[in-house]
Amino acid sequence: MAKKARQRISYVLELPNSSPGGHRLGVNGLAVDRDNAILYSGGRDGIVCAWDVHPDCIAPTSSHSAVVDTSSSRANARPKQTTRFRSQTHAHTHWINDLALAQQHSAVVSASSDLLVKVWRPHGSDAKEPATIGQHADYVKCVATPSQSTNWVASGGLDRKIYLWDLSGAGKRLEIDVSGEEVREKGSVYALAVNHSILASGGPESVVRLWDPKTGKRITKFVGHTDNIRAILVNSSGDMVMTASSDQTVKVWSVTAGRCMHTLTMHNDSVWSLFAEDPELGVFYSSDRSGLVVKTDVRGTLGDLDDGLSLAVAQEHDGVSKVVACGNSLWTATSRSSINRWQSVDTSADIQLPGGFRPQRASVVSTRSRESTFQSGSPMPAGSPTPKREIPAKSILRISNTASFPRALSRDGAESVATHTRKESEIITDPAVSVVEPIHHLPEETIEGQFGLVKHRLLNDRRRVLTLDTAGDVVLWDLIKCKPIKSFGKRHLEDVEPEVNTLEAVAPWCSIDTSSGNLTVVLEPFNCFDAEAYADELTLEEPVEFREDQRINLGKWILRYLFANLIDEEIRRDEAHRHKLNEASQQRAAVGRVNPGLSISIPPPPGGFDSQVATPRANGSRFPPATPGFAIGLATPGSPMWPGAEAAGTPLSPLDRFSSQVSNKQSAERVDDYFSDDIHSPDADTNKTAQTPAPVAESRPSEDKAGKTSTENGKEKDKEKDKDKEVKSPTFGKKFRMNMSFGGKKLGRSASNAVADKPVVVDEKAEESESSSNHEKEFADSFHGVIQKIHNEYDKQLTENPDMVVETRICPSLPNDTPVLKLPKGTKVIIQEETSGGSAELYRGTVESVGADVDIIEQKGPQWLGEVLLLNAIPPKDPVKVSFVLYPWQDTLPAITVADGNNRLNANRMLRVKKILAYVAERIDPPADPENPDPDAMKPEEYLELYCNEQLLPNTMSLATLRAHVWKGGNDIVLHYKANGKKQILFPSAPSPSVSDGGQGQSQESPSAAGTAASQGQVGQAVAAAA
Repeated sequence: MAKKARQRISYVLELPNSSPGGHRLGVNGLAVDRDNAILYSGGRDGIVCAWDVHPDCIAPTSSHSAVVDTSSSRANARPKQTTRFRSQTHAHTHWINDLALAQQHSAVVSASSDLLVKVWRPHGSDAKEPATIGQHADYVKCVATPSQSTNWVASGGLDRKIYLWDLSGAGKRLEIDVSGEEVREKGSVYALAVNHSILASGGPESVVRLWDPKTGKRITKFVGHTDNIRAILVNSSGDMVMTASSDQTVKVWSVTAGRCMHTLTMHNDSVWSLFAEDPELGVFYSSDRSGLVVKTDVRGTLGDLDDGLSLAVAQEHDGVSKVVACGNSLWTATSRSSINRWQSVDTSADIQLPGGFRPQRASVVSTRSRESTFQSGSPMPAGSPTPKREIPAKSILRISNTASFPRALSRDGAESVATHTRKESEIITDPAVSVVEPIHHLPEETIEGQFGLVKHRLLNDRRRVLTLDTAGDVVLWDLIKCKPIKSFGKRHLEDVEPEVNTLEAVAPWCSIDTSSGNLTVVLEPFNCFDAEAYADELTLEEPVEFREDQRINLGKWILRYLFANLIDEEIRRDEAHRHKLNEASQQRAAVGRVNPGLSISIPPPPGGFDSQVATPRANGSRFPPATPGFAIGLATPGSPMWPGAEAAGTPLSPLDRFSSQVSNKQSAERVDDYFSDDIHSPDADTNKTAQTPAPVAESRPSEDKAGKTSTENGKEKDKEKDKDKEVKSPTFGKKFRMNMSFGGKKLGRSASNAVADKPVVVDEKAEESESSSNHEKEFADSFHGVIQKIHNEYDKQLTENPDMVVETRICPSLPNDTPVLKLPKGTKVIIQEETSGGSAELYRGTVESVGADVDIIEQKGPQWLGEVLLLNAIPPKDPVKVSFVLYPWQDTLPAITVADGNNRLNANRMLRVKKILAYVAERIDPPADPENPDPDAMKPEEYLELYCNEQLLPNTMSLATLRAHVWKGGNDIVLHYKANGKKQILFPSAPSPSVSDGGQGQSQESPSAAGTAASQGQVGQAVAAAA
């Protein structure tokens, strides 16, 4: 079965004092519904907002519209608020790049950088969430619809594809590959326009391509632009195409002639947007990167666009990414969260131009047909008492370099004589270039946005993050509790960071994304379980009893409560499923009692175990543990990362004693030790026995207390067999023997499981049966596949023991493994799938709704998520270890003696300083009576100190933190231990005999000291805590 693409989990924290209404970041898309007086906006925060516009704002341009707004009263007056928030939807998880209205303005189609094309129907009675109608392989940059009567839209993106999507959800209608001819990557689609007969696209290739929307075949291409094409318009008849480019020009192309007819140069910066209400493009708006908004009227020019009129209508503070107009208003979208509404300019025949421009414009105006030409507004009625204001000369732009109107003006506004006469091929050069002055300096209205996050800094503990929003406020967040901790007001982020940061080094387990204005935490399966935190360092809402030095896996912790409602629902469904199975089992048992069989059932052996004991639990124990992970003995050097490893150190049940050596070895191979093979625990002399049996045999009497048991003899035979395996893989053999030495201490109470050969044969058969069963039964590579496996286990149990009650196999982590978190109900939970161009959304809900969406999550969720939530099993991964060496401070204490002088040690990066001190104390100050330790004895960290680079180390500092912030190097860490004077430590009278292991880089210690420490078992306790 083919595996799915890598999936990840994201969750979005709720911003404080957040309320609907307004974008948090810049706005990229605008669309106007004239019929219902609604303005739609799409922002970089992934939200689509609907705004109710006052009917007067979209009324046709009238004669009493203020053409020029220069009065001091208007400049000082506050714009009147005529737009009200209507509704919004969080349609996307990334930037919305474009919007389009379809199906008689009832459908809002959005294109986003989350690779999706969605349709939102805000007028529906049920007001459903936006539905996905299409998906690209990369960012979707534009979307267009041919008319309000069609049932499809076209979208283009950075994947160099154009798709035609069915608005009813039927999927893809047509696919067009627009890869660049010379450079394939330049075929990305940044601009798109379509009508019933033609589809035009453009992008970084600087080529305009025309396609047939019915067949997808290319019609022709236009070459002429020298930079990225950012916007395209197509007239209703399909014979004219208008394009805007980053080369600062707007070009008009004739489809019938197949060439560029006009190049308009009214802009002096990259042109980003085009908009036209006129289906024949007689009047259109354009905006550029400098924030200039221009209205151009070319009606009545009889094809000679040089005679048209271009006016600088407005000037924004930022680049205008989108401009739309309706009636006597136009709206601009910029990188700010607010939207400005400007008053449009009436460019009808009776426009009031400066005296020097009237004769030049008169010939153009006289050619207009009042009946056949589209009018953006009505002419001034006769007897109107309100005359129009005159347009400033500096607001009139030259439409092209070859235009004779307007003539160049000097700085004082007088016409330049040098431009009165020129040849046809001569380009007008301005002797004095005047600064463009827009007609409107202030917008009529500003639709205010909200504040969004624009910057963040993840702190060293990787549980807290500092954010900066567009208002300049700095806030500290808790990523585990999903809520803000403290607000620092308007300060620099860099100034606050040293105040709240800590001296820690934690493995990366998540990534932070604020590109949408929200705080989004992303969990990837390859590292989200790498970070741990000591339970005694956490601040919890409810007190929980933990074992000594217990660590909490951060990724598992947050996932457990993001999907808490989902787990509860799965448990309820599991109970219902098992209830049906058990009812059927009881009915079969009742039938059996009515018709008893001839066979006699043998009662189970004494010991109180039943069939459910043989069922593997999620935490690796065959006995139902009180707490996941607590089945590990204190002497078990296990890692919680692999559930099966915990069983290696668990006291064996009678059924376990019947299991084979093979399964025990597989468990032991995965167990991680307190110190690796480069360091020996007090038990390590057992490993040395396998390599140098003769010397160890001589030193054994000094170690043993009361002679060997048969179990210990059996274990020595096991080690002899393991030595043969070491020939093939020395490194593996060392780790295997080291782990078995720890495990052997716990297995010593049971009979030797190495003396009999029959269990091995039985297990081989069982393994063959299991492998063949797994081969026959395939499970979905999804969250649902975990449910299938659990149900399959139930079926197996009923087959093998039909009279036995089916017990649940769902074992979520308990509060002493993942302390209870009360997350905000509105915290968004997102499941995404990785693609070549980004991440595609598969599911989105909230902490509150995941329980109701269990069916969707089962189908869309990854398998590893199901295993973590339902089985408490995280993917296996080798722990990261840190190497170090130990020396006494200025020889004031006994040295940890080794035969070859190499005392290089290796331990888990999370090991604390106090555990290293305990290791030192076991070797230089062993207890007098290991069998009966003094309960009032001082702890090693109370009378010993550890130094690195002459700096005293805190007892709670980990090796990872020590390496990152104190040692600051890549070699082995050099540590010195020292007594603080609270306890006297004597030097040994004579050096203890040592045994050479012969392994490179392995420590060697005194057998007597090692035996004493082994009896004490303190290293084993350190192992359990470090694991």
